[in-house]
Amino acid sequence: MKRMSIDEAVDLIRHADLKELGRLAYARKKELHPEGVTTFVVDRNINYTNICWVDCDFCAFYRHEKDADAYILSFDEIDAKIEELLAIGGTQILFQGGVHPKLEIEWYEDLVEHIHTKYPQITIHGFSAIEIDYIARRSKLPISEVLQRLHAKGLSSIPGAGAEILSDRVRDIIAPKKLDKDTWLEVHREAHKLGIKSTATMMYGTVESDREIVEHFDYVRRLQDETGGFRAFIMWSFQGANTQLAAKHPEIRKQSSNRYLRLLAVARLFLDNIPNIQSSWVTQGSYIGQMALLWGANDLGSTMMEENVVSAAGAKNRMNQEEMIRLIRDIGERPAKRNTAYEILEVF
Repeated sequence: MKRMSIDEAVDLIRHADLKELGRLAYARKKELHPEGVTTFVVDRNINYTNICWVDCDFCAFYRHEKDADAYILSFDEIDAKIEELLAIGGTQILFQGGVHPKLEIEWYEDLVEHIHTKYPQITIHGFSAIEIDYIARRSKLPISEVLQRLHAKGLSSIPGAGAEILSDRVRDIIAPKKLDKDTWLEVHREAHKLGIKSTATMMYGTVESDREIVEHFDYVRRLQDETGGFRAFIMWSFQGANTQLAAKHPEIRKQSSNRYLRLLAVARLFLDNIPNIQSSWVTQGSYIGQMALLWGANDLGSTMMEENVVSAAGAKNRMNQEEMIRLIRDIGERPAKRNTAYEILEVF
């Protein structure tokens, strides 16, 4: 099968009929997942600190060290959150913080080891590329050694957060202190070499062009060709409430549902080597989150027992396991609970 080119994908974004795009993406999804099962994971986001020096204009969550509401969670507080997750049958924690200016590798090793030893049944899906990169620089270590040491303590996989748009032009505008695109790709490349799987993400809807969106897809596809380490691709739209970026750039407009479904479908068609595409009901709401399953997504993502970052920027959508099961059944597919590795735990 001939691969979709960047030019072809840009043309689809700009000119294709939305329903036809959905039909093509759904057909591709059925080729990859013919069993008609749509998955989800029961997990919890734990933001171990909100202290961050990176000051991304699109983020409403971060605080500086001296702010009154700045925090670092104690191990006891983290344990309490994990106990609540276990009580509802959860299997994974998405573990991320701000990028704390002073924490070094030993602190992270102690934390991961504590969780993995006390709760071996919980998968630690944690630390975005920028956290890994900064731990490496702060601790004067290569990225590969940071990953190796955290993996040895119990880190299972890493999330794709911090990709935003893999264009240094865009990154220089929306997050000038953040790692560049090549470093984001390098962290994931090094993780994959060590057998640490990850996810790829994209946040669109700021100052990027259609071509930069597709170039982002292409960087992900090329790295997947090289390593095979990405389990899934997750895409969401910029949430502007309470952010400096929206205030500084009044030309940025809220992204439509049409735009989300259009980009999602093109992602499913372009990313021919990524097995799973996740619906972002957290930013789109449950109805469009469900529609995404007809536009190429095969996974409804997380029940997200706790979410702080996107909600700080104005997205307040919530969903529990029963609602996910109902939404999946409504489109004629079978709901299934999975783990981080996309292994089916229970079909409903």
